[in-house]
Amino acid sequence: MFWTQPVLLSCLVVAFTVTLFEGADSAVLSDKKDVKASDPQGALRKIFMPEADASNFFKRRSRRATKSQDEIDGEALCMRESSCRRRQIEAEQRQRLAADQRMRQYHEEQRNKFENYAEEENDEQEERTRQSTEQWREFHYDGLDPPYDYNRHTV
Repeated sequence: MFWTQPVLLSCLVVAFTVTLFEGADSAVLSDKKDVKASDPQGALRKIFMPEADASNFFKRRSRRATKSQDEIDGEALCMRESSCRRRQIEAEQRQRLAADQRMRQYHEEQRNKFENYAEEENDEQEERTRQSTEQWREFHYDGLDPPYDYNRHTV
């Protein structure tokens, strides 16, 4: 029962401190007239941005990134024509098709490399098997019968 009194006292101190400094915005004391002058929506305006800016936020590129020729051409056409979005979509589709074509070529090259490797390995294995079979026949040949090709027993 001795521990309940210090716990209760510390809770009261914390509650008093919170109510005393309720108007403070940060750890540093602020001017009361600044708090009253700014509306409560001001903080939200700093956090949230308009929908148009939000949609373009992740689309923006860094300063050092280079633009493709399609993007440069598309921007030039957009300044002159009203069908800008259609041309942008066409440019994006051309870029996707070019990327798909490069990927297909890459996978085809990899498949051809693997097929060539597998064929060479197969040929080497067949050659090793043929050589070992010939060595076995030479070692086990007793000289009495003709060679293997002519010594087939017919049934």
